[in-house]
Amino acid sequence: MIGSEHQGMQEARVMLGLLESVERNGEQTQRHLASELGVALGLVNAYIKRCVKKGLLKASEAPTRRYGYYLTPQGFAEKSRLTVEYLAYSFSLFRRARSEYAAVMVAASDRGFSKIVLLGISDLAEIATICALESGTKVVAVVDPSSDKTSFVGIPVFASFDAVLESFDAVVITALRDASDAFKEARRHYGPDLVFVPPLLGLSEQVRRLDVP
Repeated sequence: MIGSEHQGMQEARVMLGLLESVERNGEQTQRHLASELGVALGLVNAYIKRCVKKGLLKASEAPTRRYGYYLTPQGFAEKSRLTVEYLAYSFSLFRRARSEYAAVMVAASDRGFSKIVLLGISDLAEIATICALESGTKVVAVVDPSSDKTSFVGIPVFASFDAVLESFDAVVITALRDASDAFKEARRHYGPDLVFVPPLLGLSEQVRRLDVP
């Protein structure tokens, strides 16, 4: 299921980003690293401790009574491994997502739906936009309550369904981090017939459960 896979790859992404950042400049503060990686300060501290314990990083004295870090030979090897793993996962995810969102667009078109809203800004939303364009389906908006963007790949972004200005026929789930919550929210608004979700999001059991009278 993509949820657990995605969580694992997010951890790999943070670890890879940390190792790359330390390789560039091992004297950065943990606060700076947290900002660069887009994660909490405490999480960076935990990852650094893990890397030191695994022998990927070593600490050295730095000015102003701080510690600097540098990659060990093991650290360089791990960085290379994570790079290959992350790229392979990204390519695999893209191929699967493109196939499944293309099928979603065909299913929507077969039911006479020509205008859709995507729920959730993510890499999946970009792929779904490409598939919609290829199928002749119009994406009128992206809804994402957690985003402060006003536009995504040229498509207007709104914080709620009620704020969408143009009429639409159906909703396609593209949220990656909170796919289950997004799915339930869409079903609450529009019912089962107007909400499409690809199998890769791992919500098939939830779909069946909600469809049981």
